[in-house]
Amino acid sequence: MIFFNMSRYSSGPFILVGIPGLEQFHVWIGIPFCAIYTAAVVGNCILLYLIAVERSLQEPMFFFLSMLAMTDLILSTAGVPKTLSIFWLGAREITFAGCLIQMFFLHYTFVLDSAILMSMAFDRYVAICSPLRYTTILTPKTIIKIVVAISFRSFCIILPIVFLLKRLPFCRTHIIPHTYCEHIGVARLACADISINIWYGFCVPFMAVISDVILIAISYIFILCTVFHLPSRDARQKALSTCGSHVCVILMFYIPGFFSVLAHRFGHNVSLSFHIMFANLYIVIPPALNPIVYGVKTKQIRDKVILLFSTKSPG
Repeated sequence: MIFFNMSRYSSGPFILVGIPGLEQFHVWIGIPFCAIYTAAVVGNCILLYLIAVERSLQEPMFFFLSMLAMTDLILSTAGVPKTLSIFWLGAREITFAGCLIQMFFLHYTFVLDSAILMSMAFDRYVAICSPLRYTTILTPKTIIKIVVAISFRSFCIILPIVFLLKRLPFCRTHIIPHTYCEHIGVARLACADISINIWYGFCVPFMAVISDVILIAISYIFILCTVFHLPSRDARQKALSTCGSHVCVILMFYIPGFFSVLAHRFGHNVSLSFHIMFANLYIVIPPALNPIVYGVKTKQIRDKVILLFSTKSPG
């Protein structure tokens, strides 16, 4: 009977209010969000197309890059269309099930993005520190194992959050002061103890991401040690240039991500509208910039993009 009483409160629907305090600017705020989201979709789709059709790009590094592009598409698509519908159509309502699904994919892709960046760091480590063994270490079978492992790990980390929310009774307000559903924001609406949600929602995903950061740092320590022992300056520059785009993407992902998480947990003096605006920018700007970074800094991709959009002279 207790479980029935708790579950009947969880039917929703919830109301997403958008960005509190900036409601009168929602229509205008939606314009740059739509432009950036469009850039993210187009850029990542072009990246996926080139990696799929160009044989020269069918290497382990570009396979991980294609996985990053797909994850970025899911991350931005899980949040931005609903945000735009709130801004432009006033469609604030979301069912409890829809809220859980959106929350799952937002958190899942965040943790998976981190794991992909860690896998890409391992790829760069093998390519620079053991170049002669690169093809024997990163075989297709090994890559599939890595992809399955990081996908399953991310799934196992985030799935419990869904059940931690489903167990809660929502007998007070169903109004969420945000543009999308996120774990703690929804849990705070419950009329029950949410200490386990706070503990799990912060510590477990955060520690998983921290472990990825540590492994990435270790990989780059070995990479730098190897590079600095190379005999020529040209060889050192060439080796480092292959890591340039990856380092840029790492910085764009982790620095704002950690800032957002820490500010949300401890930045009590920061306005709610800033928190929500930054959270929205975070799920759309890195996915939009990642294809640009790789297109500019990676010669193979840059050449293929130029070839794709160049007009052939009649002849």
